[in-house]
Amino acid sequence: MLPLFPLLLLFLALGNICIYQRSTNELTRVLTVATAAVCLIWGFAIAHWSIHLLSLLLLFKYRGLAFALSSSRS
Repeated sequence: MLPLFPLLLLFLALGNICIYQRSTNELTRVLTVATAAVCLIWGFAIAHWSIHLLSLLLLFKYRGLAFALSSSRS
């Protein structure tokens, strides 16, 4: 069965990011960023171990890409 709570937190965080981009009020922007950060951290903390492993592999891939780009500029 698909874990719905981490997905709900992810969609809530993405919705807050959209509200952040549309808002002009400073208080609303601060609250939406804080809510999005809490939802992302909490959702990642309760996620299945396979999602943690996938995230780690993606980070290693992008880190290698960043090193390749920086060395090609030199």
